Amino acid sequence: MKRYYLVIMVILALDICLLGCKKKQPELKELQTPISTEIPTVLPEQTPISLPARSQEITLTPSKIEPPIPQGPYKPTNEEIQLALKNAGFYTGAIDGKIGPLTKKAIEEFQKANGLQVDGIVGPKTWAVLSRYLNPPTAEIPTKGTLKKR
Repeated sequence: MKRYYLVIMVILALDICLLGCKKKQPELKELQTPISTEIPTVLPEQTPISLPARSQEITLTPSKIEPPIPQGPYKPTNEEIQLALKNAGFYTGAIDGKIGPLTKKAIEEFQKANGLQVDGIVGPKTWAVLSRYLNPPTAEIPTKGTLKKR
């Protein structure tokens, strides 16, 4: 029985020793350092930047952005086909983007008139000829010197 008391006493002594030996944690105020409110004019390892005088103007020009060049043969939209056919005088319907019987007939007539294979499909060969009519040349706009007085 004395052994048990001795073991319990040793365990209690170790607990008291370990609990009492903890280091004191520093308070929050001790961890904080004051921050300077001054802003340096030149930061270390940096050189000052000189700005242009007010009399000098800085002009920015937008860069020319061009659309990407498509890879492979160009496939026209239905609206482009209808517009080109209308400009060529083969299509009289509305430009609605729908390839219906009227558009199909106009394609076939265009192909026949231009010596192309008549299949009603705007393939690369047909489009090569038809695309010339997509943007017809515009009429010359008269200027002041060319106007006639009445």
